[in-house]
Amino acid sequence: LVLPLKGETSDVNSYAERVGRSQGDQIPGLPKVNLNRLVHGEQYLELLAPLPLEGTFKLEGVLSGVYDAGKGMIMDRESTLVDESGKAVVKMVSSAFVIGAGGFGGPRKPTPTYAVATPKREPDAVQEDTTTTHQALLYRLSGDYNPLHADPTIGAKLGMKGVILHGLCFFGISAGAVLRKFGNDDPTVFKSIYGRFASPVYPGETLQTLMWKAKEEAGLVTIAFVTKVKERNVVVIANGTVILHSASKAKL
Repeated sequence: LVLPLKGETSDVNSYAERVGRSQGDQIPGLPKVNLNRLVHGEQYLELLAPLPLEGTFKLEGVLSGVYDAGKGMIMDRESTLVDESGKAVVKMVSSAFVIGAGGFGGPRKPTPTYAVATPKREPDAVQEDTTTTHQALLYRLSGDYNPLHADPTIGAKLGMKGVILHGLCFFGISAGAVLRKFGNDDPTVFKSIYGRFASPVYPGETLQTLMWKAKEEAGLVTIAFVTKVKERNVVVIANGTVILHSASKAKL
């Protein structure tokens, strides 16, 4: 997921340079993107084939949509990870939300087809995971050096309480919770995951992942999930959807 930012090096890199390159820099006819006002909006990831432990890969991507959200601008980028033979291994759709860049008269974003509705009943499973106060600094080593996750003054200018945790960090924690509760901790049964980032998480807060078995058909189990911050009772991932191969003997 962070390959567009990390590139081919393990060294610290320029976030502005990496994101400008992956988002296509300034797009004619659209508001200028202020990278200090850019946050992760949504994420979809699907495994198209088993992911090898090693090899040479190429990441192919395109800016697939730009939408006017009123209070901000949404930029969708669709990427495919391809192996040496040209076989597609992973499909990803990442949405960036640029705060304050809306109102330019663009189209509204349609509802993603890979999201399922959250059942209106008590969850089938709940898991709690407590983040650490230095977790954002640790997660930066993945290659996402957005200063919003290290410099509290940037978050404060956006109306936040300071440094926030990377969306992909608590996205991964939620994915792990679903896999643990419904997939017997077997990563080979994972097929896809989607979620919309609804609110920031501050390092040190406790995450509650609420999960529902939504349906099972055609050899696939669909799990709906919502992630909240326990201390503030705030939803931080909405419309969460994980699809597992039912060969996992998924459990309730």
